[in-house]
Amino acid sequence: MSLAFVNALECKEPHSDEIWAVAWTANNTAVSASADGTVKQWDSTSGQVSMSRPPHNLAIVSLSVSPDGKFALYNGLDGTTWLWDLQADTVVGRHESYDRSAVQGAEPSWSVSLNPNGTTYAGTSSSGNVNIYSANPDSFGTRQAVLTSGRSRHGMDCVHSPDGTRVALSNEAGQVFIFDLESQALTSTYSSHAMCVRSLAWSYDGQSLLTASDDKRLILHDVRSTPSGKPGSGAVATLTGHSSWVLSTSISPDGRLAASGSADKTIKVWDLSARAAVSTLQESGEVWSVAWSPKPPAPGTAGAFITGGQDWTCSMVAIRWCRCIVWVG
Repeated sequence: MSLAFVNALECKEPHSDEIWAVAWTANNTAVSASADGTVKQWDSTSGQVSMSRPPHNLAIVSLSVSPDGKFALYNGLDGTTWLWDLQADTVVGRHESYDRSAVQGAEPSWSVSLNPNGTTYAGTSSSGNVNIYSANPDSFGTRQAVLTSGRSRHGMDCVHSPDGTRVALSNEAGQVFIFDLESQALTSTYSSHAMCVRSLAWSYDGQSLLTASDDKRLILHDVRSTPSGKPGSGAVATLTGHSSWVLSTSISPDGRLAASGSADKTIKVWDLSARAAVSTLQESGEVWSVAWSPKPPAPGTAGAFITGGQDWTCSMVAIRWCRCIVWVG
């Protein structure tokens, strides 16, 4: 099988610095977070900006959107976290996770993830923990639990499972941890990578977790939970082909394909059943984030995804809208 993708839309209001995170919402819009301190929402029909938040004085490093597309959670380099109501275009929650005068042992968040149930969010820290906070606007940022990995290494990424019952954490040492949120227990630990794991992606059925690492590899893990509580079989496939750090990854809604962005300035699309790359797109800069459209693709097509990153060709950076134009079986 081979695929061909094109950049389908040109954007006229780009960011002024690297885009470090993108998300495609259920409302068919995209949200991007940038090193220029801004967060923007984009219209998928025109490819243009529909809303934008005033710039923060530091970069925005992490982004998570609710499954219904109504809210975007994002986090700054200093550990300030915001909850943006995308329908009302207003911030309904703001939390300074670094403020130790408010909470003893407070830890600045790096990566944040909004629980699909909308009641809580997770944040990684340099201590190797995952902190669980309230996402309710009336108590936003109140810490409710601390999930401990047992490894004092910086948490690079955290992502909730699609059903909101688990959260995955990756760290700078190449380890991946999965926690059960109801019991607050660490249920699985994977040491599949030799270097920092920068990005995690769950399959939509919650049975697989794809990890992207500085060791130039992506590894697919079986993370199914059995009735007895025994975890899945762990690493089941290794995807190789990037020539530098793999910075981001995302799995298509039908589970057939994955996309990855790399410091080698390429985007690769992978057939997960064949364990092989089926398309490579060359970019002019590092690709820091990829995200598939949550809408299942039409029969005979591969769907669409967006990317964000670094563009060395100019001083302005916009998201890329990539749509499949050829599917050869």
